[in-house]
Amino acid sequence: MNGTAHVACGAASGFIVANYVQATPTTTMILVGLGAVAGLVPDLDIDGTLRGRITLSHKATKSIAQIIGIMIIIYSLYEGTLDEKIRGVGIGALMIVISSRIKQKHMLTITGVGVVLGGVSLGELWMLLFGIYTILASFVSHRSYTHSIIGVIFFGYIGLELQKSLHIPGVFYTCFIAYCSHLLLDMKLIPNNKKGIKLFLPISSKEI
Repeated sequence: MNGTAHVACGAASGFIVANYVQATPTTTMILVGLGAVAGLVPDLDIDGTLRGRITLSHKATKSIAQIIGIMIIIYSLYEGTLDEKIRGVGIGALMIVISSRIKQKHMLTITGVGVVLGGVSLGELWMLLFGIYTILASFVSHRSYTHSIIGVIFFGYIGLELQKSLHIPGVFYTCFIAYCSHLLLDMKLIPNNKKGIKLFLPISSKEI
């Protein structure tokens, strides 16, 4: 199923929950927006458009790292002993080589690490957990663990902690229902879906 359908169903989930909890117009907008985002989250395991929109630009990061590497080399050639020069040039060259191999999929991992550090710094458990989720999503194959019951439970707990942090009723239900809606739309029971999801990983890898 395409991203537009996932966003629409996620947003609808937020709207339904907002009406259920009799939310104010402002809270309704928040829940609808949150639902739209949660409806896309399982697809963080795709090395494509969604990853690119939420991660830092790998081209910018690559350029910055290479510039820093060049500056280290230049500085090392003019300062320090011979050993320090050799070490400095080596470090600079290594930075250039490593940064030249950075791909967009690596940026999701780096972004996840940043979110984890942000969660630790701010003392926000939901942010820490979402950072961990993001890092894990950058390593798993598409429609695997993020599209399983494990993914639902993990993200559901993130939603629960987010609700505690925001003190907004309906946040947990919005996150949970919107996430589940994504999995439902990706199942084989939906027409035109050639592939399903491995809902019961790691117990079973059968697609449903």
